[in-house]
Amino acid sequence: MFSAQNKIRKDKDAEPTEFEESVAQALFDLENTNQELKSEIKDLFINSAVQMDVAGNQKALVIHVPYRLRKAYRKIHVRLVRELEKKFGGKHVILIATRRIMRPPKKGSAVQRPRTRTLTAVHEAILEDVVLPAEIVGKRVRYRIDGSKIMKVFLDSKEKNDAENKLATFSAVYKKLTGKDVVFEFPATDV
Repeated sequence: MFSAQNKIRKDKDAEPTEFEESVAQALFDLENTNQELKSEIKDLFINSAVQMDVAGNQKALVIHVPYRLRKAYRKIHVRLVRELEKKFGGKHVILIATRRIMRPPKKGSAVQRPRTRTLTAVHEAILEDVVLPAEIVGKRVRYRIDGSKIMKVFLDSKEKNDAENKLATFSAVYKKLTGKDVVFEFPATDV
């Protein structure tokens, strides 16, 4: 029988937490009640879900989806996030594909690691997942006098209405996942 248990699959038969089960139940409910999303959500599931504290008392819901299902999730991203935000009381929802970082090969090893499995490539992909559906139009790295660095990421102005209130959430989630400081902005437009 189909149930919310089919909507979450953890690695190595780990037991889902109570919060992850509530997210899986929300996906299951959406599949059964929302005719618009029913056919798209039918074969989708999640790997894990985490609730993170962001600016002030705001909370964000970070849902990790399987890498091979990321394209299917991107097709329905806007509608799915809107419905999940309604279900979870206005918490910002961010969908991130689960990616794996491989260590560099040992000296003299004939095995090559794929470029998509490097630390840099995985962090770049996470950055794109965090800001979805907005597009990144520019990046700048600023080195401070004390030696620290901060990255400024410029998002496409077309998504300004939808993403403007989530900029602090994007920064906090990216910092928590990668440990890097990022400031999200929209480029100044000349009129």
